[in-house]
Amino acid sequence: MAKLVKGVFLGILNVVFIWTALFLYSSEAYLVLVLLLLGAALVNFVFISERAYPYRYLLPAAFFMILLVVYPIVYTVYVSVTNYGTGNILTKEQVITQLQERRILDAEAGNYTYQAYRDGEGQLWFVFTGPQGELLLGHAGELTPVQEGDARLARLAEFTELARADLVRATNEISALSFALDEARQLQMRNINYFGVYRPQYQYSRERDELLDLESGIIYQPVLGYFQAPDGTRLTPGFREIIGFHNFSKLLTNPQVTGPFIRVFIWTVQWALLSVATTFSVGLFLAILLNDPHLRLRRFYRSVLILPYAVPAFISALIWRGLFHTELGVINRVLQATIGSGVPWLQDPVWAKVALVILNLWLGFPYMMIVCLGALQSIDVEMYEAALVDGASPWQQFRHITLPLLMVSVGPLLISSFSFNFNNFSVIYLLTRGRPPIVGAQTPAGHTDILISYTYRLAFESGRGVDYGLASAVTLVIFLITGAITFFNFRFTGALEEVRKNV
Repeated sequence: MAKLVKGVFLGILNVVFIWTALFLYSSEAYLVLVLLLLGAALVNFVFISERAYPYRYLLPAAFFMILLVVYPIVYTVYVSVTNYGTGNILTKEQVITQLQERRILDAEAGNYTYQAYRDGEGQLWFVFTGPQGELLLGHAGELTPVQEGDARLARLAEFTELARADLVRATNEISALSFALDEARQLQMRNINYFGVYRPQYQYSRERDELLDLESGIIYQPVLGYFQAPDGTRLTPGFREIIGFHNFSKLLTNPQVTGPFIRVFIWTVQWALLSVATTFSVGLFLAILLNDPHLRLRRFYRSVLILPYAVPAFISALIWRGLFHTELGVINRVLQATIGSGVPWLQDPVWAKVALVILNLWLGFPYMMIVCLGALQSIDVEMYEAALVDGASPWQQFRHITLPLLMVSVGPLLISSFSFNFNNFSVIYLLTRGRPPIVGAQTPAGHTDILISYTYRLAFESGRGVDYGLASAVTLVIFLITGAITFFNFRFTGALEEVRKNV
């Protein structure tokens, strides 16, 4: 029975593999096709061979790790060394095809007058009269030379001839039509009265990998994802191309990119440090108060103070955005009633950062309070009794007993919190959206942007279009920084384990 189920499962899976392989082959996605075939062969080997039996349990986990972890990282690295973005979305072959389809009017060929007819099935027929008086019958993109009295022309009398008003109504339909005059030239609608002869503007040479403008004679060669003339003129659209470390070089050498990037990076570090410092300080202070056995209604206070942690962060952020509103916000109304003026919370760079810290403090202190409460309750009370006997003051007890033992448990969580706030996109974007903007920045950077929100705006909100390549380069910088923080976390955790042993 087990073999039957395994056979049916593999059969269905192989059908899916074959169908997907045919689709990838028809789409010319050969690299993905090769990877699919290798994966299909591996799956069949693992489930058929008895020697590969232990790997059956590792295969699902390995598959999802590659799909959800390895592939996004590899693809991000690939995009970071390309010019992928607005203006460079298409492949080179697609751009060549588009440019070769561009046509210009051949003024020397003259104009063709025409009469249009519509048959009983709604299809259009045309009789064109050339500059030399030659007649051409046009239908379905094809032209046929005819003479006066031709039976095919007599047949048109059975159709409905379009008057000028009908031609005006059908302008969009007629202008979309083209008729092959020869291998290169086509008849297309020039205006309501005439059709003109149009010829290709560009011709591509695959041997020399260059594009020739047939009208001006200018030769365009591929440079950094564009066909570019010797004088620097570029043809649009561009195409995707590997440009090496150009995006990383732009981050380091272009002042209009480097300046905003450095400011965003510095604020990101400040933001993470302020977030951890404020939430930990307030959380620890409340935890020490609530840990006092003589405090009445401790359970009530704990329940009330944990409420901000129970409300979803995006709801709290939107509520605080309304509270910080310059004209209609409750906070400014209170300030105007008391001191006579409000604060430009979301318009001024400094006050916008203050608003973010306040919001993050509201969202984060309950978590720190809970963590510190648990850590405080794990400290042996006898240590405090011995300290009292030795004459230690409350501050000395906190400094030499509470804080060192507290950091054993809380220290790694503080580093994790720093890493989390380093990439805390939701709070930044929901409250300020990275605004106010940095004046003079070439990229969409704001005073309250952190690296992750800056990356998002590079990829999706740039006024000049998206820039996936540069956004991926910034993403790799974030990845390296976060990886370094994680490494430090492991090392710091080991150091704290030594503290625990010594204590």
